[in-house]
Amino acid sequence: MERSNDQVANLLQEYADLIAITGGDAFKARVYEKAARSVGGYAGDIAKMDAGELRRIPNVGTSIAAKIDEFLRTGAIHQLEELRGKIPAGVRRLTVIPSLGPKKAVMLYHELGIDSIESLEGAIRAGLLHDLHGFGAKTEENLLHGIELMHKAGERVDLGVGMSAAEEIVAALLQVPGCERCVYAGSLRRMKDTIGDIDVLATAREPAALMDAFTRLPTTGEVIAHGDTKTSVRTVAGLQVDLRVVPADSWGAALQYFTGSKAHNIRTREIAVHKKLKLSEYGLFDVTTGEKIASTDEADVYGMLGLPWIPPTLREDSGEIEAALRGELPRIVAETDLRGDLHTHTNLTDGLASLEEMAAAAAERGYAYFAITDHAPELYMQRMTDEKALAQREQVRKLDGAYGGMRLLHGTELNIDPEGDVDWPPEFLAGFDLCVASLHSHFTQPREETTRRLLRACENPHIKIIGHPTARVIGRREPVDADWDTVFTACARTGTALEIDAFPERLDLPAGLVRRASGKGVLFAVDSDAHAVPHLANMRYGVATAQRGWLTADQVINAWPLDRLLRFLQADRP
Repeated sequence: MERSNDQVANLLQEYADLIAITGGDAFKARVYEKAARSVGGYAGDIAKMDAGELRRIPNVGTSIAAKIDEFLRTGAIHQLEELRGKIPAGVRRLTVIPSLGPKKAVMLYHELGIDSIESLEGAIRAGLLHDLHGFGAKTEENLLHGIELMHKAGERVDLGVGMSAAEEIVAALLQVPGCERCVYAGSLRRMKDTIGDIDVLATAREPAALMDAFTRLPTTGEVIAHGDTKTSVRTVAGLQVDLRVVPADSWGAALQYFTGSKAHNIRTREIAVHKKLKLSEYGLFDVTTGEKIASTDEADVYGMLGLPWIPPTLREDSGEIEAALRGELPRIVAETDLRGDLHTHTNLTDGLASLEEMAAAAAERGYAYFAITDHAPELYMQRMTDEKALAQREQVRKLDGAYGGMRLLHGTELNIDPEGDVDWPPEFLAGFDLCVASLHSHFTQPREETTRRLLRACENPHIKIIGHPTARVIGRREPVDADWDTVFTACARTGTALEIDAFPERLDLPAGLVRRASGKGVLFAVDSDAHAVPHLANMRYGVATAQRGWLTADQVINAWPLDRLLRFLQADRP
């Protein structure tokens, strides 16, 4: 099931949104937003905590702790239910549109009766917003662009949401008596950025019993189709999940068939035809005799086609078949190759955990090194100062080696301003072990200006990593427009690594651009950008994106031994 922490965090965020929508105290709304972030990022399980223990969570006071305790005991928060009753659900949905805040959403509802994204789009195109205060031509253009982003996303969810749902369902099905094997397949096993639906494969002694259990899971909201070999449901969160129960002796073939993209599967079937074989989800057969020659093991299926086993993240028909036939398939980076994390935050700025808590959690992951990179002062909301940065540096130096010998590095995440400059002068930057520089504003600059901005950051000898380079937020903000080939050439020349930010909402640099940059000799850092202890586990999504970009461990700087990494970080500094 979904973590209690996540459930409560979502409810507290909804409470904050409804306070804002109903014209409540803005300060109170911000208090609940902060509490939502703290609860969602809290490492402990709040389901096991009483009201007194809940109050020890940062930003959770007596009133909020009481509401959380009420939910944990009763499954509801009565004050939230009261607020929900005042506003149609569609109005809150409007606030999901980029650039549309709660006040404007309420105005649209009261003035024009707009209570859905569809009715808002129709009203804009009909010119009904022209006479509303604060809704000029530019606002309308931004709203339509935001709606377009949502339409593009459709009913797809980011990789993290899909993975959480799939792992919960698979774990539940494995507990059903008679279930022998159960895994997720499809685009989720290929670790695509977004997931439309979830494919689950299983073998079972009694398929009908497993299908029945599937329809009764707590996650199931609606049964779409119920059959002997395939059942489809929609979860309470709206995701379609298809469960297929396959014969045990077809397991390998089914896993291969239901994992690969359509284009990848066409290529493998073509290879089979040329070998006078037939490949399906049931197995690999000799066309002449009808004999099944491979089916139980996925690697055997590939092997009989004359191919090595191809990692699921590569199965997109993007050259993997040709590389496999030539014996040139790369040994792609794995999560176990990573020796550290080079982009993380603490509660000195917008993180939720202390430096000590983050370091201890990193050490538990077996890291050899770990960098703290809190925000720099130009991201003014974080209130960073020179004095705070220097005090943190002293704390880092004192704790260095205290966590199982793990090396602690003191870094910063700088802000690349519209001209390409960053927060601190060179003499101050020289004191950091590493500097990550990222775009945090002015996302709509023209291509030439954005490119020039990124190039200036690359030319800065103190900047060794460009963080989340495209600044995209999946489904909410499109990537910045830049001449990426020019940027990649500059990164290769200056020795500036590009980050693959592992947050499922970012996965930035995206896999397609990773592969392009790799071809120009660029190095990469796969980082969690963690703002809380649980975020450190997001690293697997960043690694999957690196795999989809065909990266090897040698191309990822935080897969390097410490001495090699330090030489890289110090290279070419004044």
